[in-house]
Amino acid sequence: MNPQELKYNTSHEWVGLSNQGGEELAVIGITDFALEQLTDLVFMELPEAGSSVTQGQQFGEVESVKAVSPLYSPVSGQVVQVNHELVSDLEKMAADPFGQGWLLKVRLADKSELSTLLDFAAYQRQCSQ
Repeated sequence: MNPQELKYNTSHEWVGLSNQGGEELAVIGITDFALEQLTDLVFMELPEAGSSVTQGQQFGEVESVKAVSPLYSPVSGQVVQVNHELVSDLEKMAADPFGQGWLLKVRLADKSELSTLLDFAAYQRQCSQ
C-alpha cells in the first residue's frame, strides 16, 4: 500500500482500502515510525477472524524488547482476515510494514470513520514533533 494514500491513528496504526473478491475491505497495519520506536519485536497478539473491532479501541498488542504496546483500531467492523504469518515472523512486518506487514483485514461498519483519521501529511507532522 502507498503510505501517502493511507489514513492514520495518532497511535501509529494505518488503514487503507483494498478490493478483495469484489468487496472493499479496510487493511490495518503499524507504521514504520512506530516499528522504529519499538525496535526489536518479540511477540504479537491479534484477534481472530470473525471478531469485531471498534474505532479507537484496543484489538491486540505488540511486545518489543523495550515495552508492550497496545494496538488500537482505526476503524470499526468485523475482522475477515488476520495475517497470522506475522506472529511467527515479526521480521516480515519490520521489513515491509505497508505491504506484507499488514495485520488485519476488516469489513467496515461505517466508512465515514475514515474521515476522522489523519492523512499522510498530518501524520508526518505528528511524528516530527
